[in-house]
Amino acid sequence: MAEGGGLLNRYRGSTSIEGSNPSPSATELSRLFAVRTLCAAGVLASVASIAAAEPDRARWPRLAVERVCPLPGLSGLDAQHALPGSWLLGETRRPDHGEARRIAVRLLLPGADELVVERRQLKGRLRQFRVSYAAHDGDRARPSLQAIADGTCRIRSGRAIRTGGAGWRYLDQLDGDLETLKWTETLQAPWPAGSDPGGVRIALVDSGLAYDLPLFRDRLARNGAGMPLGYDFWDLDPWPYDGDVSRGPFRPIRHGTAVASVLAREAPEAALIPYRYPRPDMSRMGDLVARAAAAGARILALPLGSRRAEDWREFEEALRGREILAVVSAGNDGRDIDADPVYPASLRLQNILTVTSADGFGRLARGSNWGGTSVDVMLPGENLAVVDFRGASGRASGSSYAVPRLAALAARLLAREPGLGAAGLKARILARAAPSPYEREGVVAAGWIADPLSE
Repeated sequence: MAEGGGLLNRYRGSTSIEGSNPSPSATELSRLFAVRTLCAAGVLASVASIAAAEPDRARWPRLAVERVCPLPGLSGLDAQHALPGSWLLGETRRPDHGEARRIAVRLLLPGADELVVERRQLKGRLRQFRVSYAAHDGDRARPSLQAIADGTCRIRSGRAIRTGGAGWRYLDQLDGDLETLKWTETLQAPWPAGSDPGGVRIALVDSGLAYDLPLFRDRLARNGAGMPLGYDFWDLDPWPYDGDVSRGPFRPIRHGTAVASVLAREAPEAALIPYRYPRPDMSRMGDLVARAAAAGARILALPLGSRRAEDWREFEEALRGREILAVVSAGNDGRDIDADPVYPASLRLQNILTVTSADGFGRLARGSNWGGTSVDVMLPGENLAVVDFRGASGRASGSSYAVPRLAALAARLLAREPGLGAAGLKARILARAAPSPYEREGVVAAGWIADPLSE
C-alpha cells in the first residue's frame, strides 16, 4: 500500500460482503413466506431449467447481472423475484440515511449456496454492479466467485477463489467471460521448510506475511521440530498468510509483507514470528500476546490500531508487566491522539513505544498522527523501499513503516545487550531521540531519531 498506519483504524466501518447483512425481521419473513408460497410451483421449474442451461458456478452471477443489474435501484424483494429459487436473507444500504451509494442484498440459493448482489451508485446512477457467489461445503458457504459489471451491466472482470493441494489457496483474476485467467495471487501457502535462524525474535502483528517469498523463508523463528512459530488469529489456523479481508474475501488488503520487508532489511539477524491479527474477534489479542511470549518474542511490532478502546482491553491486560516491548503505530489520520486517542498507541503501559512518521528533515509527515504525551518518537518513514506480497519492489510511506524501523533498532540493541529488559530497551531507544530543528515542540514526547540505522 502507498500509505500505511493502522488497518483496523483505516478500514473499520467498511462493509465486508460476508456477514454484513442483518437477518430479516418477523414481518419481512411473513411477507416473504406468502410470496414464496404463491410462486413455489414456478420456482421449481425455473431452477431446473437454469441448472440444465448452465451447470457451472458462474451461472448465478451471470444470471444476476442479466436480470437484477438492469433494474432501477435495488431492493431485496426485487432481487428475489428476478432470481427464481432464491430467498432473501438481508439487505443493507450505505449510508442508511438519504440516498444510498451502496446497496447490498444477500440471498440464499437452492442447496444452501449464497449470493450477494451489490449496486454502487452516485446520485442514483449505476457505477458498478458486483455479484458474489459462495458455495456451501457442509459447514458454511465459502466465497467462490465474484463478477464485476460496469454501469451498462456488462461484466468486465471476475475474481475466483481456488484451492490447491497441500494447503495452497489462490485468488484468480479473470476476464469478463469469467473463465479466461489473467493472473493469480496466493491467498494461503504451506510453511516452507527450513531451520531456525537464531537471533532476537520479533513478533509482527499485521495482516499476515507472504512467508513463501525467498526474502522470508530463512528468517522465520521455528520450534525444535523446525516448524515456524506464527499463527493466524483471524482464521484460527497455523498459516498467517498476508491478507486482510475486511473489505471482502475477493479484495484482500496486503500490508504485512511490505512492513516485514523493512524489518528484514534493517534487522537481518532477527527472527520473525508472523501473526495475522484477529479482526473478527479482537479479544483474541490477549491470546496472541501470550503465544508470542511463549515463543520467546522480545519485541512486538504492531503497525495497526483503531479508535475503539474495547478492541484492546485483552491486549492491554496480557501485555501489562511482560518483558516484551510493543512498538506501535501512532496512525495516519492527521490528528492529535492526545485529544482523540488511537489504540493501542494511547494505552498507558510502560512497555509500549509509540512511533510516528517524519520526513527526512524531521518534520511530521503529512497525514501522520502526533501527540506530545501519547507519541514517544518520530523517525523517517516516508518513501521507503519495500517488497510486496508478490515479491515486487515498491515504495511506501506512513507510520506503519516507521514501526519496523524502530522495531529493527530495538532488535539490534537487544542483540548487543541481550540482558536488557523491556524498560531498559525502551530507555536506550528514547535516549537516541533529540529535538527536531524543523518541527514545533509538543508534537512527540521524546523527539526525533534522525537515522535509526546509525550506530
